Formats: sequence, structure tokens, C-alpha cells
Amino acid sequence: MRIKQVFVDTNILIDLLANRPPFSKFAIALFDLAERNKVNLFTSSHSFATSHYLLKKYIGEKELRALLHSLLDYIDLVPIDLPIIKKSLLSNHKDFEDAIQIFAADSIENLDFIVTRNLKDFKDAGVNVLPPDELLLHL
Repeated sequence: MRIKQVFVDTNILIDLLANRPPFSKFAIALFDLAERNKVNLFTSSHSFATSHYLLKKYIGEKELRALLHSLLDYIDLVPIDLPIIKKSLLSNHKDFEDAIQIFAADSIENLDFIVTRNLKDFKDAGVNVLPPDELLLHL
């Protein structure tokens, strides 16, 4: 059986790194599966930078950088390049940032799911989009 490919939205990264209950338990379970090589996780370079930006107000710089660095053992980054930006700008997606996420996810070969708590902005993503609790049932 092929290992599932999952694109992780920014809010899931924030849930994990900020340990936001009750959401963090699902993010922890997802990254535990990645650690055990049961799932391949991806996120955009934009999400990674945004996570740092949002969390630096709550977590010390040294600790936050160490946390983000440790995540790189379990998640691959999709670089946000010119074609992704152009597609996002020209798309019909209402939210530009979510469009970037959708087109970054679209660049992953054999992508199975996008995981997010922001389902409404991903409804036209062209791939299965699930909240983390439901995703875990599919893995």
C-alpha cells in the first residue's frame, strides 16, 4: 500500500507548534505518523515562514527556530516560486494566501489530501480537503 501524501496548511503547523488545545492533539498525531514513516507530509515555504512570523510573539526566537528546524525531519517544503504566484494571482480563489497553498499542494505528485481547519477556502482545491480529526481516520 502506497504511503499517503498530505499537504499541511499553516493552521495545522500553528496548532502543533503553539500546542493549541484541542487542535494540537490531532497535529501531534499527524506528525507522529510522519515520524513513523506512515505518511509523507508537505507544506509550503510560505507556511513555514508565516508560522515563524505568527509564533515569534509567543515563543522565544531561539526555541522557535529549534522547533521549526526539528520539523524539517518530518515535513518537506514546497518552494513558492514564480509559477505558483502567477497561478495564484490569476485564480478565482477569493483568498490569495489560500490560493498559494492550493497551487503549492497541486505541485505535489500523487497528493492524497490537504489538511486544514479552514475548509471553506479550500473547497475548490481539486483534491480531498479534510480537517485533521477526519484525516486521521483515513490514514
